[in-house]
Amino acid sequence: MNFIYCKNFLNLASDNTKLPHLMADLKKTNHGTKSNLRTIKGPNDFVPGITGKIVPQAIPVEEVVLGAVMIDINAMSAVLDMLTPEVFYNQNHGKIFASMMRIFNKSQPIDLLTVHEELKKSGELDEVGGPAYLAELTSKVGSSANVEHHARILVQKYIQRELIHVSNQIIKDSYEDVKDVFDILDDAEQNLYRITDNNLNNGPQSFTSMASQVRKRMEEMATKPDGLTGVPTGFRSLDRITSGWQPSDLIIIAARPSVGKTALVLSMAVNAAKHDFPVAIFSLEMSTLQMAQRIISMEAEISNTALRDGKLNDEELRRFHHTLQTESDLKIFVDDTPAINIFELRAKCRRLKMQHDIKLIVIDYLQLISAAGESSGGGNRTQEVSVISRALKGLAKELNVPVIALSQLSRATETRQDKRPQLSDLRESGSIEQDADIVGFIYRPDYYHLNKDEAAQMAETDAELLIQKHRNGALGTIKMRFIKEYAKYQDPGDVDFFGNFSSPTGKSSDTYDSGTVMITRSSRANNSDDFTDIIM
Repeated sequence: MNFIYCKNFLNLASDNTKLPHLMADLKKTNHGTKSNLRTIKGPNDFVPGITGKIVPQAIPVEEVVLGAVMIDINAMSAVLDMLTPEVFYNQNHGKIFASMMRIFNKSQPIDLLTVHEELKKSGELDEVGGPAYLAELTSKVGSSANVEHHARILVQKYIQRELIHVSNQIIKDSYEDVKDVFDILDDAEQNLYRITDNNLNNGPQSFTSMASQVRKRMEEMATKPDGLTGVPTGFRSLDRITSGWQPSDLIIIAARPSVGKTALVLSMAVNAAKHDFPVAIFSLEMSTLQMAQRIISMEAEISNTALRDGKLNDEELRRFHHTLQTESDLKIFVDDTPAINIFELRAKCRRLKMQHDIKLIVIDYLQLISAAGESSGGGNRTQEVSVISRALKGLAKELNVPVIALSQLSRATETRQDKRPQLSDLRESGSIEQDADIVGFIYRPDYYHLNKDEAAQMAETDAELLIQKHRNGALGTIKMRFIKEYAKYQDPGDVDFFGNFSSPTGKSSDTYDSGTVMITRSSRANNSDDFTDIIM
């Protein structure tokens, strides 16, 4: 059928008086024959050969929901978490619902009169149909008993419309061939995740809504004796500064090679998993088997060398089996894809979030991630690392989980008399410091072969975590105990495998030391998407 007739048909379909004239015109064309035409009885009675499509919508349901909210004082509370003005296909219905939200935020009752006054005050009353239409909405519903079910129908229609929009954009980008294929994949994955996650409230929020969230968070904190609002680290001094790793934060932990970056984040990951926080670890240096051995070595307090060689004495064998038995349900997921690029990383994190609701992401380590496509920085590694650090911050905000990324330091610390790392020592890019919410440096005096007097001052702690950037809190120096034999970090005073409190010198103690803190105010080589779920 000629395009102009298709267009005219769709434009005139809402007017039954014009349909006969349109049919007469169609029969005069070579494309309109009796074999593919039938009598049109109404605007929705399409003829074969005309591909008329209607956007997913449910106008009658929208009317019922709006009417239910105006006749039941509790209906708004039932649907507010599901609906926004954008969910309504009819724009006038969206304006009515927006007025209801404004009334609700003022803690005033929502009914026919208050909605009428609110729309009149905003100058939208005539646009939405006037008082008569509002009264008509209330007359179309007898009870609000099914308002939640009706709201879900509207959400489903909205999601369908969003899927159509996203799919059309993917098709458009793919045909134009002007956008890098990795960028197209990443955009598609991000948009589909947003829809799948049913994240309908990501738009601008009023201060009233934000203040309500702050109040709710304060009330939640008051009920928690430990004051933790995020993912626990297992180090009490660190948790006092951060209140746990907070959602949407990018945390950078940096040190020179072989200082123990992986050991520290593994200790934190295991501690988080023990508190029922699922953890995803991207290991770009070690295989899943090596990672599992490191975790078992820490938890069972068995030398990693003995564990690797399989030469365990009776006591070590007992601790090994005990660890496997007691910690078999830890939700730690490890991906060891080599040379993973930022697009693959984000895609896998989104799938892990949907499948396992991960609460913490660990990346070992940042400089081993590669960029791809137009985001590669044109071969400039400094620009590439900048792109990666910004992407990791975006990932943390998108999934609303803390992301811990390990980072290497430059050799500048080797040339200074004071070996404690500084922010300027971060390797390859100053944007790491800029994008991170928290930057911590690991400092161990024995690594730098300090003299005996200086080493003696550190004997009680063995290691320090220097928090030198904290966007939303205090800076500080966290004292830690490092056990070389097991590559394990502990809070001073933590219990050992046998249940004894350990003093900083390694001897058992009957007293509990809560720790010390000094606070300063101021490639596609692996195409599989499967993760290794470490089972102890």
